[in-house]
Amino acid sequence: MGAQWKAKHKEAAANAKGRIFGKLSKEIMIAARSGPDPDMNPRLRLVVEQAKKASMPRETLERAIKKGAGLLGDAVQFERTTYEGFAPHQVPLIVECLTDNINRTVAEIRVLFRKGQLGASGSVAWDFDYVGMIEASPVADADPELAAIEAGAQDFEPAENGATLFLSDPTDMDAVCRALPAHGFNVTAAQLGYRPKNPVSLSGAELEEVEAFLEAIDAHDDVQNVYVGLAG
Repeated sequence: MGAQWKAKHKEAAANAKGRIFGKLSKEIMIAARSGPDPDMNPRLRLVVEQAKKASMPRETLERAIKKGAGLLGDAVQFERTTYEGFAPHQVPLIVECLTDNINRTVAEIRVLFRKGQLGASGSVAWDFDYVGMIEASPVADADPELAAIEAGAQDFEPAENGATLFLSDPTDMDAVCRALPAHGFNVTAAQLGYRPKNPVSLSGAELEEVEAFLEAIDAHDDVQNVYVGLAG
C-alpha cells in the first residue's frame, strides 16, 4: 500500500463508488476554479480523465465543473489540510483532506486516530519523499524505461491494468506529463504526493488491524488521499 498513491477500493461496492465520485468531485471543483474548459485548463483535464476512468456519470462530472467554476451560484470553498501520525504497530501515514469546515474535520480525524497516534506537523513527513506521480498507459509496445529517461522522470514502476507509474521531482511533473506522449505514453492521471522511504512489513493479524484502520480513515468524506509507510 505504501508504494501506491491511490487508496484501494472495492469497485463493485456502490458505497465505495460513491466515495470515489465524492473525492473526484471535490478535485474537479477546485481545478475548475481556473476555468471550466478542460482544453484550456490542464489540471482540470487530468482530473476529468481520472473521473472518466472511474466511470463517473457525465451529469455528475459536468455539475462538479459548473459548481467549481461558479456557474451554479457561489462556488464551494474547500481548504486543504494534512494530518500526520501512526496507524497501529507504528505504521507512519499522511492523510490529506479537502474540507469546508476544518474544525469539524480535525475533530473527526482525531476520533478515527484513536487506535493509532495523531502526530504534529512534520512528525512523520521526514520519512516520506514528496514527488510527482504520473500514471500513463502505453501505446503499442512503448518502452517505459526509455520513456522515463527521455521525459525526465526519476523512476518508474508498473501500475494497474498495464499502465506505468512515472515518478518525478515535484517541479518537473508538468514537464514530464507534456513529454511522455512523444515517447509512447498517454497520461491518465498526475498529482503530487508522498512515498515512504522505509515502509514497514506486517502480516497476519497485525496487517489486518492496520488495513481496517486505514479503511476507516479513507472512508471519511473529507479524506482525499492516504499515504502509508506499509510494504506490499
